Amino acid sequence: MPNTLPPIVDASSITAYRSAILAASDASLTVMDAFEPLMTFKLLPGMTAAQVGECARAGAIAGKYYPAGATTNSADGISDPAQVAEALGTMEKLGLVLCIHGEDPNAPVLEREGAFLPAAEGLLARYPGLRIVLEHLSTRIALDFVLAGPDRLAGSLTSHHLLCSMDELLGESLDPHLFCKPVLKAAADRDALRAAAFGQVSPGQGGGRLFFGSDSAPHPRAAKEGPKPPAGIYSSPTALAALVSLFVESGAEAALRPFLCENGAAFYRLPPAQGSIALEESPWTVPDELDGCVPFLAGKTLPWGIAPSPAGSRP
Repeated sequence: MPNTLPPIVDASSITAYRSAILAASDASLTVMDAFEPLMTFKLLPGMTAAQVGECARAGAIAGKYYPAGATTNSADGISDPAQVAEALGTMEKLGLVLCIHGEDPNAPVLEREGAFLPAAEGLLARYPGLRIVLEHLSTRIALDFVLAGPDRLAGSLTSHHLLCSMDELLGESLDPHLFCKPVLKAAADRDALRAAAFGQVSPGQGGGRLFFGSDSAPHPRAAKEGPKPPAGIYSSPTALAALVSLFVESGAEAALRPFLCENGAAFYRLPPAQGSIALEESPWTVPDELDGCVPFLAGKTLPWGIAPSPAGSRP
């Protein structure tokens, strides 16, 4: 996600961010044969064709559209698609993917995703060669929009929107560590997302255009438990184990690999990933804190986890 401070908007920031990611991964990742960050840039009002071309030459494969005020660090975002018309036309020509935080911040909070869909429809019509991902779908209405859309429209689903609903966020007491944008919705919306992820929607009906997106946001614990918690869930340490547990418990093991590994790569026109991560049925309890943050499902026991690598090897 390029909505950092300062944002990722040009070649130098893309290069620096990629270097920082690789430095962190070299120190902490031990289960992957190879790790290749897929870089994105943040679309800003007035961004030119030359700036988009610079980002593409620096290795970005996608640009991210944040409506102004829709989520964390989006005050400088887009209030009208016309503000980025030149940039979007260039992305279409270069074959870059447009990723969208699809919420209208002027609508009531539970209706923001649905309220953005007319804008998404306009973008599809205005740029007929542009591939678009509506990220972190949270509602049945947005899911149906993606499934009914053309082959160049896809949707990503997060572990937290698949596992949780408003009840976990607000049911007994407010849990700031489950506050995200788009906010968790009703159980009926969650169940619709699950059914689609579990392969109950065939590829021919759009199911092949749904794939995992972590939307992980590691906000410090003090900020999340402060007077104005920022939106975001730190899901990256637990998402894989949580999803394997959910899919296995639901009898949907066959849908797991396409959802996690295949559908997204195919949509982005990337080669299949090399190497693998081994998971094992071995209960473990998610720590209450990691990296100064409270991870998703902290304190919960998950039946599946990432298997340790043999010494000196990577599975």
